[in-house]
Amino acid sequence: MRHDDPFVDGRDLERSVTQLLEHRINDLMSGNEPFYIQHEPKERADMKSRGQPSEYDMAFVLRADERIMWPLEAKVLEAPDKISDYIKAIEEKYIKCVYAPFSSEGAMLGYLLSGNPSDAFANIAARISCVLVDHPSFSLRPHKCSAHARAVPAGKSYPPTFHCHHLLLEFPALERTRR
Repeated sequence: MRHDDPFVDGRDLERSVTQLLEHRINDLMSGNEPFYIQHEPKERADMKSRGQPSEYDMAFVLRADERIMWPLEAKVLEAPDKISDYIKAIEEKYIKCVYAPFSSEGAMLGYLLSGNPSDAFANIAARISCVLVDHPSFSLRPHKCSAHARAVPAGKSYPPTFHCHHLLLEFPALERTRR
């Protein structure tokens, strides 16, 4: 580790990297955007009976209507085939409108600790039975997109489709600290 590298806590790798990423995104923003970025914002549209709202890892929150968030859910991928939590977030959160109920788009961030992003994308596509396509503006980076029909709860007017961005960030020097 260089002296100017940020400290990443391996005991809580996902939150540690995400928190650092939020600060770097803020540094790139002008302050005039119609949105702001927030680490761990709460989604209160359909709070569970126990009263606890769902929580994204990060979201771009629309200033004009703060109910509308473009969420980013992060998962550590220790290898290209270690994607169970990543897939579960898509199927159980995004597709079922727990995450991004007012938005037809959102993103998954995969913090890939070893292996090749192409292999991870192939495994993701196979597990969620979808086609991952290159984002037309970012074909040179590990950024793919997929389209999904949503399971909109009865009585809700949420968008019936969901466009998921898949961004894989490689961190070969990081590892989880086992407790």
